[in-house]
Amino acid sequence: MEREAPVIEAVGLTKVYGTRKAVDDVSLAISRGEVFGLIGSDGAGKTTILQILAGILDPNAGRAVVLGYDSVRDATAINSRIGYMSQIFSLYGRLTVEENLDFFADLHRVPEPAKNDRKARLLEFARLERYRARLAKNLSGGMKKKLALCCALIHEPPLLLLDEPTTGVDPVSRREFWNILYQTLAGGTTIVVCTPYMDEAERCTRVALMHAGHLIACDAPRKLRERMSGTMLELTVRPQRAALSALRAAYPATRPYASGDRIHLRVDDRGLDEGEMRAMLERAATVLDNLTTVAPSLEDVFVTALPESVAPPVAIAPERIATRSGSAVETRDLTVKFGAFTAVDRVTLNVRRGEIFGFLGPNGSGKTTTIRVLCGLLAPSSGQALVAGHAVAKEPTAVKSRIGYMSQRFSLYDDLTVDENIRFFAGAYGVTQERLSARREWALDLSGLRGQEVLLTRSLSGGIKQRLALACAVLHEPEVLFLDEPTAGVDPVSRRRFWELINSLSDQGVTVFVTTHYMDEAEHCHTLALLYYGRMIALGSPESLRTQMRAGEMLELECDQPIAALAHFQGVPNVRASFFGDRLHLLVDDAQAARPWIVEQLAKAGHEVRRIERVPLSIEDVFIAFIEMEQERAAANASRAQQAA
Repeated sequence: MEREAPVIEAVGLTKVYGTRKAVDDVSLAISRGEVFGLIGSDGAGKTTILQILAGILDPNAGRAVVLGYDSVRDATAINSRIGYMSQIFSLYGRLTVEENLDFFADLHRVPEPAKNDRKARLLEFARLERYRARLAKNLSGGMKKKLALCCALIHEPPLLLLDEPTTGVDPVSRREFWNILYQTLAGGTTIVVCTPYMDEAERCTRVALMHAGHLIACDAPRKLRERMSGTMLELTVRPQRAALSALRAAYPATRPYASGDRIHLRVDDRGLDEGEMRAMLERAATVLDNLTTVAPSLEDVFVTALPESVAPPVAIAPERIATRSGSAVETRDLTVKFGAFTAVDRVTLNVRRGEIFGFLGPNGSGKTTTIRVLCGLLAPSSGQALVAGHAVAKEPTAVKSRIGYMSQRFSLYDDLTVDENIRFFAGAYGVTQERLSARREWALDLSGLRGQEVLLTRSLSGGIKQRLALACAVLHEPEVLFLDEPTAGVDPVSRRRFWELINSLSDQGVTVFVTTHYMDEAEHCHTLALLYYGRMIALGSPESLRTQMRAGEMLELECDQPIAALAHFQGVPNVRASFFGDRLHLLVDDAQAARPWIVEQLAKAGHEVRRIERVPLSIEDVFIAFIEMEQERAAANASRAQQAA
């Protein structure tokens, strides 16, 4: 039988900008029906490859054939046949949800009967049916992403190219987004996706790992994990920060890093002398509670495959240590209304000095609005807020001099150089001339930009720009630092480096108030608050939230056809099925009782179960469970109100 031609075949792709090779001799072959992931550090060349495949950019060397068309000679034919979703998705804010879909359907000349049918189906998949008359500019971030995907799918393209489609989107919306993708896969669509989320990369049929324009590995996620040399160890050590510093000094080649309240490190095949390590940790005045071997994650593979030079360094601490006693942030019944809409609904918080406080919630839940109030940028409708001991409403100037703020967009000026940004923010924050020189040197060290002061900020990679933004936000040595989704779209190595800096600031007594959609980052926080439609529905440490969750027990399942297996359990009573990497997580009432029944059901459907075992609830599982319970509560209240009427 003749083998089917690849949907994408790229040979020796090279793209040069000036003296820099953004893509260097990359070859790929992608088959029909694959979900192919592109992952890599900032500036690795992922977006450039997607744009070449989409016919937007021409390579300097090499050749790409997409759907049988040459990407240079037949770019127009490719453009009309693919779905392409860039990082800055092309919605029209002044058009409604339905009008956006109509526009893209007409652009691709979709016949009227087919257009109406597809539109109804896509709106149902995306749960946007009730919002079809809403202007796109008034949608939440997650809704905009789902609408952009629907617009890319309206002409039913055989190939979908997605460039970081879920960056900045909460876990609930990300799961819904991927459910739409699974529906398109069932129809034979091929998907190529760039993503900074390692759990999304785990869902791909194959992933290509890139660095500095080079393709350094390409295979199925499971095979990449199996091929990783050495052994991953997991340690529970008290106090963690001191142990982490001691391990890095004693065993730098193991690249130890914090993963929640545990430490992960990789040792080579010769292993590690456990007695020697225990003695070293004891000398460092730390206590090793537990040591075990764990399976490596795709993120471990990613970091291990990169050169040593990009490993996370030890962070630099601020020069002035803040006071650790008392509260840094307090709110009581904080409420913000915009007309009839309540964005923040009677939120009460007490954040300790030196604490890393995580603020979680779906897009549109009120997190950014709350931070804007605490920074004195927005007046509350009612309630009280104190920051660094000062009432925000009555003493906004005193508050602003004691806080640092880093927004979702890094708060930098791209047209200024590195040095000009540092000097600008020093002036804005009132850093005295006597302190400026020392603080400038500190900021350059923190951002890793010493000797590169004249570079325009726009030329920096996302990870480096992020560190510069943090340095600028703490130039004046604030007591409280507000970070609003500071790592959105940043690769895992850069995110690890960034959290090293955050932990270092916390160690010195700086309070860090952070919002994030990366659930692994939530594990770094001392306390988490979960917001939903402006209301706080959960509060506690990551471990206490897991312990308090009474939603059931979690089974993790590995099988040969996870997408089909997921569909098999959709709608089954007492089973909540969702993807977790390339595995399924099944939330059940009783794991021991449900396990044999699940295996039997899958065997009857012709599935091969490789592994099924009970696992602890992850923070993402807890997040989703709380949201689903809140949705069920709201639906029950609405039903009772309707019956009463």
